[in-house]
Amino acid sequence: MNEIQEKLKLLPDEPGVYIMLDRDGNVIYVGKARILKNRVRQYFHSSVKTEKVAAMVANIADFYYIITKSEIDALSLENNLIKKYKPKYNILLKDDKTYPYIKISTAEKFPSFTISRKLKKGSRYFGPYMGGVRVRDVLEILNLAFGVRLCTVAIGDKPKKPCLNYHIHRCYAPCAHMISETEYGEKVKAAMRFLDGEDSEVEELLREKMQAYAEAEEFEMAMDCRDKLEMLSKIALKRITSLNRDINADVVAYVSNNLYAAINVLLIRRGSMQGASTFAVENASSDAEALTSFLSQYYSKHQIPDELIVQNFCESALVEEFFRSEYNKCVDVVSPKQGIRRQLLEMAENNASEYLEKAIDKIKHKEDMTVNACARLQKILGLSRYPRRMECYDISNISGVDKVGSMVVFINGEADRSGYRRFKIKTVEGANDFASLQEVLARRLAKLGTEEEERFAKPDLVIIDGGKGQLAAVKEIFEQKNIRDIDLISLAKREEEVFTLQSKDSIILDKRDYCLQMLQRIRDEAHRFAITFFRNIHSKRSLTSVLTEIPGVGKIKRRALIEKFGTIDRIMKASVSELAEVEGIGLNLAQGIKKYFEDEL
Repeated sequence: MNEIQEKLKLLPDEPGVYIMLDRDGNVIYVGKARILKNRVRQYFHSSVKTEKVAAMVANIADFYYIITKSEIDALSLENNLIKKYKPKYNILLKDDKTYPYIKISTAEKFPSFTISRKLKKGSRYFGPYMGGVRVRDVLEILNLAFGVRLCTVAIGDKPKKPCLNYHIHRCYAPCAHMISETEYGEKVKAAMRFLDGEDSEVEELLREKMQAYAEAEEFEMAMDCRDKLEMLSKIALKRITSLNRDINADVVAYVSNNLYAAINVLLIRRGSMQGASTFAVENASSDAEALTSFLSQYYSKHQIPDELIVQNFCESALVEEFFRSEYNKCVDVVSPKQGIRRQLLEMAENNASEYLEKAIDKIKHKEDMTVNACARLQKILGLSRYPRRMECYDISNISGVDKVGSMVVFINGEADRSGYRRFKIKTVEGANDFASLQEVLARRLAKLGTEEEERFAKPDLVIIDGGKGQLAAVKEIFEQKNIRDIDLISLAKREEEVFTLQSKDSIILDKRDYCLQMLQRIRDEAHRFAITFFRNIHSKRSLTSVLTEIPGVGKIKRRALIEKFGTIDRIMKASVSELAEVEGIGLNLAQGIKKYFEDEL
């Protein structure tokens, strides 16, 4: 602690980011500051601390800082470091659910309309769609009313055969050169007007089509139009009459009880309430800093609105400047005192408060099953360090064929899917799980101390799915690589015994113990991940052999089918129209493929 006090005296009067470390050197908190000296000293000198801050300070063994040019640069760096280190005491949006958008590939001559959950430059996006409005229903309305294409078939100079959608008047078949670029562009503009909230044209079109289908006694198509009209009514009901139709705003409210917090986000698009999301968060900083940190993380994955409605403690000017510098987007960050915007903000605050009140036991339970379970596991197994990053390995094969290995990663007791890795076994003959594990671990550990360690961070604990034999096999690799600072254990399935290098005897944990349940979660996840990878490889091998039997399906068409569907089951379940959408297949061959599976399988 004396060293920390000395370092506090040397803190500069400049903006930057500070990084708190525990006694094992793990990053436990990352924060940004306008003046580093003032902000960091508050943690150690302030007598008024929340429980969460006090708990964090008790675990700080050291800290360092990075000076930046401005507070904006500090916020951007803080965001990147939080993603990199996933600190224990920062807000982490790990369980964030991403809602679907309609993506329009405007860079193409004949734009397609597809569903996307990721936002990338070069396309127009509408959404997100939530709160009872199914994005597929909206796409079908566009398809039915305007005939825009919903496929991703590449359109070139050579015309293709039109698919089933053309024959049932659902697409103008630009791929077959049945419509000019100008005419199709007008259809796209009309579809985008509808997505922007101008639905009167669509309503009229659907009513005309419904009437025409009914007169032609095509009752199925008429009922389809009727269903789409009902969906239009559902969308219209979400409109907030007091708001201008041009308003695209997010309402964000942060509520804390000094230990845990909740954030509610209401989405307003084109004057309509699209839906809401609520996040349970933990944080060891002020409400203002917590909200700013949340916003910087949240909008790295979500569409940025034109307007952000927030509470008055928000660092509004900083957030506006952050959006300008990071995303080149001008956003009005407002804290309303009255009117409809104030009512929406109160609604978000009430949602967050209610969620926090109801979810508090769930949040505590989650903490017991993750962070607290990690700390207890260190104590029970006598681990050399807190197992912040755990990696678990498993092998999967059938009689030595298509051998694969899996590596799954848990950070502070929770899955970190971005760190998962798969391995094809290259050097082992036959079904030899011990040798396969040795190959996988040798390849993994070879990355330590290299430039690749940035992507493959050193684990604190390695877990092997298996018993004494598997543990001994991997121990040999640890010794060959001279690994002394990573703990190694195995978990045997039958009796759920834990084996360590420190004892010949296994450790039996109570089935209700959160430590065992956490180990079971990571072991089962490694097994699932290995099995999935094995099935994909095995299925593609089987798929290729099955497709060679179908008349008219050559090497290029087999590859196109495999890329589109991935597995034999998906091809078998695909409709004729879905098969016809595949590059080079066409309607006649699609019918032949469908008939083959119906007759032969």
